[in-house]
Amino acid sequence: MKLIIQIPCYNEAATIGTVLHTLPREVEGFDTVEWLIIDDGSTDNTADVAREHGVDHVVRFSVNRGLASGFIAGLDACLRLGADVIVNTDADNQYESGDIPTLVAPILAGEAEMVIGERPIDSIKDFSPFKKRLQHVGSSVVRAVSHTDVADAPSGFRAIARQAAMQLNVHNPYTYTLETIIQAGHKGIAIANTPVRVNTDLRPSRLVKSIGSYVRRSLGTILRFNVVYRPFPFFFWIGVLLFLPGVALGVRFLFFYFAGAGDGHVQSLILASVLLGFGFHTMLVAFVADLIAVNRRISEDIQYRVRKLEYGDSPGDKKR
Repeated sequence: MKLIIQIPCYNEAATIGTVLHTLPREVEGFDTVEWLIIDDGSTDNTADVAREHGVDHVVRFSVNRGLASGFIAGLDACLRLGADVIVNTDADNQYESGDIPTLVAPILAGEAEMVIGERPIDSIKDFSPFKKRLQHVGSSVVRAVSHTDVADAPSGFRAIARQAAMQLNVHNPYTYTLETIIQAGHKGIAIANTPVRVNTDLRPSRLVKSIGSYVRRSLGTILRFNVVYRPFPFFFWIGVLLFLPGVALGVRFLFFYFAGAGDGHVQSLILASVLLGFGFHTMLVAFVADLIAVNRRISEDIQYRVRKLEYGDSPGDKKR
């Protein structure tokens, strides 16, 4: 069994040594523990510092592609290297590396394929009361959209089993945290939570430049993937909300028309026609979108099978 711990990095020369110093080289249940960093186009000597501190593998981009691209490139590299389980952590030393054995335990026990580290949000001193409340609200929205019980959706400290990693895709260039949970929920990947400790941040977050920007981007991500993974109810109920007022206005016009006062209510007839037309066509879009979603699921299944052929079985798979 092989565990690979991956760390997406961007100009982390000042912090990566501290993070690597805390990572374990032995974890119960694994024969091998390796470290991998994704150097996302750093302009400093992040990769050199990481090598000096014993990192085993470096994936490097020539330009900065963003956190999500770095995360998925790391998964790809870990799978090629034969990882049975992949742990993702941050380069700012936010998460306590000593909790990695706890993080991977549900996967080793066969209880989950993805484990999310649940931070003690309410006791983190660096978080304002508003940010703490926002974290809880955001996680509740992700739970509703993904049909999972994830307690800390924005947490980047997570363990992913090999088969689950092969099924994940990240299309949002901003972050991978919400999208992968929504995907996992709709693909039937078993998710578990485990409490983890946090350290004092070595630097300010580069992902959350402002609360407003983070909320806007996160809501956009959630809305987009609700459309992608639940297109039929999304478009159908929008169509219904447009169609029913059209029906009501049409009935209203007919009432006045048969009462002999139809000439004064032509506006209602026009608005009813517009709403009925938009509503009907939106409901038609729901059926088309559902057919596209079926094709997407077929394509993802083919992609998963191709990845299995490309990456092959790991030694741990064969032992099991």
